[in-house]
Amino acid sequence: QVQVVESGGGLVQPGGSLRVSCAASGIIFSHYAWGWYRQRPGNQRELVAIVLTNGTADYVPSVKGRFTASRDNTKNTAYMEMKSLKPEDTAVYYCNPFPRGTAPWGQGTQVTVSS
Repeated sequence: QVQVVESGGGLVQPGGSLRVSCAASGIIFSHYAWGWYRQRPGNQRELVAIVLTNGTADYVPSVKGRFTASRDNTKNTAYMEMKSLKPEDTAVYYCNPFPRGTAPWGQGTQVTVSS
């Protein structure tokens, strides 16, 4: 069955950088666009970026210019490089095929931006 495992989160100061990863199995990774989502405290899960099958990416306005989504099909892994992090980026970050089908959510990776 499909499994996604997010990793790479942590505590970072405002203005800092972090890279999160998403390793997928049980799915033909290269056939899908992959979405990065986040759930901020007290909020619903929201889409923040999509990396398409050709490697190009699109972003919501709040992260555009600061986040870079990418993929490595040889490793069945998606990445999101996050720079100039702000306290409002604090969230649990998840990935999933886009658009969402039946793949389950992973456990996510916590990113905390705080001084």
